[in-house]
Amino acid sequence: MLRDYHAADLITLANAASGMAAVLIMMSYLTSPDGWRVYLSLALVPAALFFDVLDGRVARRRGEHSLFGQELDSLADIVSFGVAPAALAYGLGLRGGVDGIILVFFVACGISRLARYNVTAGQLSDSAGKVKYFEGTPIPSSVILVALMAGCFYLDRTGDNLPLGRVDLAGAGLHPFALLFFLNGCAMISKTLKIPKL
Repeated sequence: MLRDYHAADLITLANAASGMAAVLIMMSYLTSPDGWRVYLSLALVPAALFFDVLDGRVARRRGEHSLFGQELDSLADIVSFGVAPAALAYGLGLRGGVDGIILVFFVACGISRLARYNVTAGQLSDSAGKVKYFEGTPIPSSVILVALMAGCFYLDRTGDNLPLGRVDLAGAGLHPFALLFFLNGCAMISKTLKIPKL
């Protein structure tokens, strides 16, 4: 199967590999709390974004667009921009019961958003096959959340020291910081929010 991959597909796999590595490194931080592990994990998500942008450019330049490449890109994106940010958030302190529900919701929104994009991309594209706008924010917008988490870690504002602290709701913990993931998830699945594609 690897022999059938185009150059753009291999770059897409580098995107997925960066996201998965971010998850594994954050997991290693939970057992060996070295600061460099967090910084490396956080840095791998923008690296995944770099590969995500690059694969599209390579595919266009080489004329290698395919349905396989489109599906591969979506699967890589959910790992790098859905699962990885949620794992990073958990590792840095969003471990309350309500936090967990919000992180699951965030990932589910990312999956739903990518599925909708794959189904509607043909309807939203122009005569050249280029999509003019996104319905809802694209899933790589979660890189903003990763940047905020990097700032929190740098300022030693993790765990119960996250901005706005922690609230107990019927015995289940909520860090109000988690609401940023809720809002990002809602923005991804919005049908009224239209973002021009650059």
